Amino acid sequence: MLLVDFFIIILYYISIMRMRRKSNLFERLEKCNDSLLYIENEEFFTKTEEEKFHIFDLQEIFSNENPLWLEIGCGKGQFALETAKLNPNVNLIAVEKISNVILTACERAEIEKPKNCKFLNCSAENLCYYFKNQSVEKIFLNFSCPYPKYTYRNRRLTYHRFLEVYKRLLTKNGEIHLKTDNAGFFEFSIQSLSEFGFKIKNVSLDLHNSDFLGNVETEYEKLFSSQGKPIYRLEAYLN
Repeated sequence: MLLVDFFIIILYYISIMRMRRKSNLFERLEKCNDSLLYIENEEFFTKTEEEKFHIFDLQEIFSNENPLWLEIGCGKGQFALETAKLNPNVNLIAVEKISNVILTACERAEIEKPKNCKFLNCSAENLCYYFKNQSVEKIFLNFSCPYPKYTYRNRRLTYHRFLEVYKRLLTKNGEIHLKTDNAGFFEFSIQSLSEFGFKIKNVSLDLHNSDFLGNVETEYEKLFSSQGKPIYRLEAYLN
């Protein structure tokens, strides 16, 4: 990676993390009753292990038994809402740990009122407290923060501690779909997934110049592709 690309990535993610807190943030989140399933606040970390479990009744939430897809790190919700619209026979729950970011997605969903898309404000490592084992058909990891510094690799969403969570959640034939603009993160993810027992398929090193059909762009994807950066994509599954 060129040094200039490295600093662009760092500055971009710093700007996201330092985003000015929205006015009346939690009051507005609490009003998103139709779209937001749960807010994982500071009290979560004071609970006992048993108290942390808040397993969702998906039949009650969606009034059907359609397959469940998760997007982890959904940002402002563009991918989740568009994907749900294109796949009406699937239930999609979009996860984002930053409350200041997920608010935009939830307020948009409150207006659009999708029947098959909900949001969850929590950390990815805690997903097993909310979903039953082997209940998720697909997991989407779209433009996850690459944490370029090697000492921060345990924060990457394809590090083995997160893969253990995904392995528990995925159905027998479940898949992980990953997209990123960061070559280093992509290479790390392939190695990490492979070492953890995942098989890799449908790899693209330049998604927008490939013959792949049905791509739904995220906010980050539009930004990075407009800068001429190639988009990397893969699918992973357990054999």
